[in-house]
Amino acid sequence: MGKDAIQKKRILIVEDNQTLAKLISKKIEQTLEVKIDIAYTLAEAKLFLARYKYFITLLDINLPDAPNGEIVDYVLAKKQHAIILSANIDKEFRSQMLKKNIIDYVNKGGSGDIDYIIQIIERLEKNRNHKVLVVDDSMVFRKKMQGMLENMFFEVITVAHGEEALGMLQAKPDISLVLTDYNMPVMNGLELTFEIRKTYSKDKLCIVAISGNEDDEVSALFLKYGANDYIKKPFSKEEFSVRVNNSIAALENIQTIMNYANRDYLTGLYNRRYFYQEMHEYIEEIKDGGERFAVAMLDIDHFKKVNDTYGHDVGDRVIVTLSNILQSSTNPRDLVARFGGEEFCIILKQVTRESAFNILERIRLEVENYSFAVDKSTHINFTISIGTVIHNTSDTLEDTLNEADMMLYKAKNSGRNKIVLEE
Repeated sequence: MGKDAIQKKRILIVEDNQTLAKLISKKIEQTLEVKIDIAYTLAEAKLFLARYKYFITLLDINLPDAPNGEIVDYVLAKKQHAIILSANIDKEFRSQMLKKNIIDYVNKGGSGDIDYIIQIIERLEKNRNHKVLVVDDSMVFRKKMQGMLENMFFEVITVAHGEEALGMLQAKPDISLVLTDYNMPVMNGLELTFEIRKTYSKDKLCIVAISGNEDDEVSALFLKYGANDYIKKPFSKEEFSVRVNNSIAALENIQTIMNYANRDYLTGLYNRRYFYQEMHEYIEEIKDGGERFAVAMLDIDHFKKVNDTYGHDVGDRVIVTLSNILQSSTNPRDLVARFGGEEFCIILKQVTRESAFNILERIRLEVENYSFAVDKSTHINFTISIGTVIHNTSDTLEDTLNEADMMLYKAKNSGRNKIVLEE
């Protein structure tokens, strides 16, 4: 890990109550993999800030040498991300602080508040994995939302209207969230939401609508057309942050559930259920285009002997090792699934008979030459047998899989550690 990565995982606590500062530090370090620095005064904080770039700074605003929140402006001037910790519950004061470019204002009241801080930090870390597309014809409002979202650690892309948004989604299909205004030229927010939902379901992409329209029917229509949430202008920074974070968290939860349903628990490869679902959709897509694909059934030779000799834990590690080889040796558009036990299936898309054989032979050789470490003193080698068929458009998927199984049976019975490709 490089120096920059280490610095991004560093947190500065500025708090003159030493007992509280150490308690916060201890609870954060017990939960998160971070390095904590503690300053008890503004002067000490300046020394740390001159040396490090922090992932987050947690700031008390009543310090011995800075009793009126001077630490906040100093930290923000250093381009650091700040969360305020304060016992001041005055609404006007809190409102003034939230107008600054801080992430949040947290009251110091007990251990529950520390837990909340930890949740914020975890959320910000996860936000770094998400791209957000802001769609609004007002450059001023686009800039405002971009600033708030970047302060929440999102990667942000901005466009001026719906048609641009659809083009951007095609160019960057890994966008997690679309924030769209309602009134826009060319294509309004409702029309954009409707178009997006033709391609992206709610388990793939969040849509949050933003509008100052007073008509309650507009918010209802957005939700009917597929928006995850609706924010009415004007809104507070806190409301915006909470709604956006909640939408992203809901998306992550759905995707986690989907992964549990679609992935093999041991290897992380797709499971048999997902394989059939995906392949029936793929075959339907390509039926008129003449695209060819190869189906390869494979399993580990003499796998029972590995289990009997070294135990099932080692057997599982061998299966995971093979899974990693299969994933790294195939194209992202291909499909690799574990069917159960030591049996796997690979779909190689847009291939010829020759190119399919070459890919599989490369995999077979990599497995054959791989030395698997059982422990520091024991290494074993294992091999695989592969049966392969080029899919015929007149055959069903089940027919093709059965033929590939027959080729695998021939590979096993003719010596193993080989590929048998249908004539």
